[in-house]
Amino acid sequence: MELDAVHLIKAARHALAECRTVREIVVESWEAQALTEVVGGHLAVSGPQLVRVDALGLAEAGARARRAADGAFGLNAGRARAALLSEIQDARATLSDLGSLLAETAEALVGVAVSADEESLYWQCIEAIDAADESEDRVVGMLRRMEMQEHGGAA
Repeated sequence: MELDAVHLIKAARHALAECRTVREIVVESWEAQALTEVVGGHLAVSGPQLVRVDALGLAEAGARARRAADGAFGLNAGRARAALLSEIQDARATLSDLGSLLAETAEALVGVAVSADEESLYWQCIEAIDAADESEDRVVGMLRRMEMQEHGGAA
C-alpha cells in the first residue's frame, strides 16, 4: 500500500501521540527522521523549483539523524513507514504537517531526556532533539520561501 505524504505524516503523528514507552518514542523519532529524509528527497526531485535545493538539505539532515539514531539507540526499525510514500500532492501542507511532526518529536524526546536514568540515553536524546530541530528549521525556511514567492516577494 502506498500513501500520500500528508496521510503518512498524520499516521506518524498519531503513532507518536500513542507512545507509552521510551523505546516507542525513540522508534517514532527514527520514523519521523526517515519520513523527513523521504519527503525531502521527493521534493528535491519533483517539488516546486523554489525549494528543491533546500529539500535536498532536508533529505540529508533526515538521513544523518536516522543513521545517528540507528547507531545510538541500536535501532533496527526495518521497513520505515516512510517507504510507503507514493506522492506529495500538496507541498505546502506536507511541509506544514512535517514541521508539526518534528516539533512534536522533539517535545517527546525532551520528556525522555529529562527522565533518563542513564547519562548515555540523555545525550542520545539531546542529539535526536537537535536533529529534529535542524530538520524543523529547514522546513520552516522552505515554507517561508514558498510564502514569499506567493506574495510576490523575492525568495
